[in-house]
Amino acid sequence: MTHKTPKIHALLATLDEIPGFDRHYVGFFQCFNAQLYYEAHDVLEEVWLPLRGQPQAKFYQGLIQTAGGFVHFQKNRLGPASRLFALALKNFENYPSRHAGIDLDAIRDVCRFYRQAVIDSGETRNPWSTEAAPQLALPSAEMT
Repeated sequence: MTHKTPKIHALLATLDEIPGFDRHYVGFFQCFNAQLYYEAHDVLEEVWLPLRGQPQAKFYQGLIQTAGGFVHFQKNRLGPASRLFALALKNFENYPSRHAGIDLDAIRDVCRFYRQAVIDSGETRNPWSTEAAPQLALPSAEMT
């Protein structure tokens, strides 16, 4: 439990649940799709922290880094965003295309697309906008 736990639990209480999946995990996707990237990071961090050093930890860390990249976009910090997407891709390396109820390749594609857009612009153009923000599919039992 961290100092953020009460805030996270209050946020989770407002979100939908998907049977078979941890509320924090589902909450990550719901926050991300609402462009609440910092909150998405915080919600999933509660799952990741106790798992550090275990195989599943890198997967959660990659998702957290993906959300972190978009936090940097919201603050117009393009270099740090690009670097977080690269770290996320590295953390996703040993996972299959479909993992933990999601299409992980779709998330890899988001990371690659936005990272490359920053690189191609020489870190001068923010490729993210509120109007065209990416949406991540919610976890589904069919994807496990």
